[in-house]
Amino acid sequence: MPIHTESFVQGLIDQGVSHLCVVPCSFAKFLINEAINNPNIDYLPCASEAIACSIAAGLKMAGKKPVVVVQSSGITNMGSCITSLLNPYGVQFPIITSWRTYKEGDSEIQHKHLATELPELIKSYGYEYEILDNENLNNILAQIRSLDQGMKIGVLKKNSFTKVKLLPEHRLDLSSYVPRSKFLNAMNQAFANSEALFVGTTGNTAREMYSFMPDTENFYMAGNMGGALSVGVGAAKAGKKVIVCGGDAEFVMHMGGLTTAGRYAKDINLTYILFDNESNKSTGGQNTYQAHVNYISIAKASGLSCHEKVITNVQEFVDVLIVAQKQSGLSFIHVKCGEDPEMPRPPLDVVMKNKF
Repeated sequence: MPIHTESFVQGLIDQGVSHLCVVPCSFAKFLINEAINNPNIDYLPCASEAIACSIAAGLKMAGKKPVVVVQSSGITNMGSCITSLLNPYGVQFPIITSWRTYKEGDSEIQHKHLATELPELIKSYGYEYEILDNENLNNILAQIRSLDQGMKIGVLKKNSFTKVKLLPEHRLDLSSYVPRSKFLNAMNQAFANSEALFVGTTGNTAREMYSFMPDTENFYMAGNMGGALSVGVGAAKAGKKVIVCGGDAEFVMHMGGLTTAGRYAKDINLTYILFDNESNKSTGGQNTYQAHVNYISIAKASGLSCHEKVITNVQEFVDVLIVAQKQSGLSFIHVKCGEDPEMPRPPLDVVMKNKF
């Protein structure tokens, strides 16, 4: 039997854990849901794993007891924080990472390397690793206590926790917005067999592009979350006309890509579309908690030419996108959209065939 999630979170609270600093992972979605539901622990969603680690360091040095929860690919993002902050300053707190697996022939190629090399990566940071018990509550709570006292990272296996649904007050209602598929279908019609290159960010955006944009030239980026714009900038600097399809969680992960892109605004033909569904859909559908973020203002301040209002209408979207692509330069469009049913991943041969 998996660990009873509510009891585990209560056990953390009983140990004095005050905050969960999280970048969502589907392996930990029920743990995350319970942390969101439980008013006695602070859930801190973070834009990247390095940010989660740095916030946790600040919390620990200020006398709190944080726990960091990430997925295995995010351990790479934490490397600098671990080796240049935690290690030299002797700051210790529990870090829990999933261990994503990979089967040969799968299109989730972003997990292939760390599916075998995660232990070596952790060791290279000066840490040991320990597989967390996914059957005995007392054992896993004891392991978390030990992670707070030594240089060791806890590794979470799939299906470790019992199911927890978000309470109604924490669930998103996107029913008033047009599903993203409608916007993708419209782009497929408007740019069928054109020279435009579409770069899709990792997760459901790329999956939905595969299902709804069969007639365009698409690059489905598996992994490298937060890097879609920068990949697009590189292709645009090489002479391509590029349309980047990003998301709200992806937008904030590596925002230096925006300021870097802005340097080359006059040299490239690139449109960056933010499909904003307010959620981490592929890791459990939790709220990104980014209602405070003015994406248009940030993009404009970074040097992008922005459509001045958030788009919710498909025809307006197509009209604005066509104008943006006819003009040279660097453009930004913020689209508010709803959700579609889970779409299949592009198969491996499709993912690998086009590296433009």
